[in-house]
Amino acid sequence: MAAVPMVELWRGGRLESTHSGHAVVWGPGGIEASWGDPGAVIFPRSSCKMIQALPLIESGAAAAAGLTERQLALSCASHQGAAIHTEAVTEWLAGLGLGEADLRCGSHLPYDAAAQKALVCSDTAPCQIHNNCSGKHSGFLTLNKHLGGGPEYVEPAHPVQRAVLEAFEDVTGEVSPGFGIDGCSAPNFATSVAGLARAMAFFAAANPEGGHREAAAARLARAMMAYPEMVAGEGRACTLLMRAMEGKVAVKTGAEAVFVAILPEQKRGIALKILDGATRASEAAITALLVRYGALPAAHPIARKYAGAPLTNWRGLVTGEMRIAAGFA
Repeated sequence: MAAVPMVELWRGGRLESTHSGHAVVWGPGGIEASWGDPGAVIFPRSSCKMIQALPLIESGAAAAAGLTERQLALSCASHQGAAIHTEAVTEWLAGLGLGEADLRCGSHLPYDAAAQKALVCSDTAPCQIHNNCSGKHSGFLTLNKHLGGGPEYVEPAHPVQRAVLEAFEDVTGEVSPGFGIDGCSAPNFATSVAGLARAMAFFAAANPEGGHREAAAARLARAMMAYPEMVAGEGRACTLLMRAMEGKVAVKTGAEAVFVAILPEQKRGIALKILDGATRASEAAITALLVRYGALPAAHPIARKYAGAPLTNWRGLVTGEMRIAAGFA
């Protein structure tokens, strides 16, 4: 099945661009709605960080290290390298008796404007703690210390990544057909859009008093909803959407226009992939689905920001609009 149009850009009364993709809504009884091909195989990229964090809790590593809910939210983060993120990672690593050199995520400039300006103006190079995945990697290091594994914890055959793969295949309900290496150097296991939605539904329906995996999933979703600023940062879609939904829904973006949502009150999971990798389209599409399922009012300013705001140019003139394609959401 082909991808279907989801988001359109209009200018001068004409359709200028179309973003197509696949999306699945998974509820208590299985697939409740889908667009495009539910079986399309994708790399979930950073949208699956909460799955990658399951072994951190299940193994007892989080408890042994005394991790807080705020740190667990950071383990699921694609943060922007603001002070609240880098300070938290630095403190976390110090608590493990480790440091920046133990990370294997690589360095890049922080996305946070103030943090980036401070580095540039002081002629200071960014370090691995600024990497948007350093919270996830701190989780990997916590698990690795608990397991007694070697330092190269991002290697696919390492005990940390074997634990991640086992959890990933369990909650997606699929045998992963393979992996690619993510931007942070960790393996990113492939699954179908339906499998990713199934995993999000597992998190949504997880019983805090259930088995180890359910309890871990419930705790991670709760941490994300309680600390949305740690999951992304100020001005970012994940943070703004979770705040707008008042701690009732967890959402997470991934590179190349993947987006997921966990709706605990409805026991529903959502996953989508925009084929051309455009973030603006994945943000619009997930917002439209959140509105469709009553998690976010259509009139809310954040809903309008991502799925209906007019397009303006550098002078502030309205030049067009983004629309949700007919037949989607």
